Amino acid sequence: MPSDGKYTAVVDRFEEDLAVLLLERDGETVDDILLPKPELPESGRHQDAVLYVSVVDGEVRNATYKAEETDQRAERAQSRFDRLSQRPSESETEAGTDSER
Repeated sequence: MPSDGKYTAVVDRFEEDLAVLLLERDGETVDDILLPKPELPESGRHQDAVLYVSVVDGEVRNATYKAEETDQRAERAQSRFDRLSQRPSESETEAGTDSER
């Protein structure tokens, strides 16, 4: 059960009518919690939505959808994916070969 307090939460997945929220503090996932999907803000009822939540007695008491933070995280993830999917340039390949000798 998560400690009482305020967290950044990310909608990880849905299991039937329950949302699984990953609770974060200081950029690290510290716990998870289940929340009935109808209790999520309507605009935050999708995977990877970022919310600010308050937990009291092991239950979410307040959840606020953060559209801007959700968009920023999606853009950072896409950027990482794009960088990883690019083939190395010829000069990068040659530099790697030189350093391996």
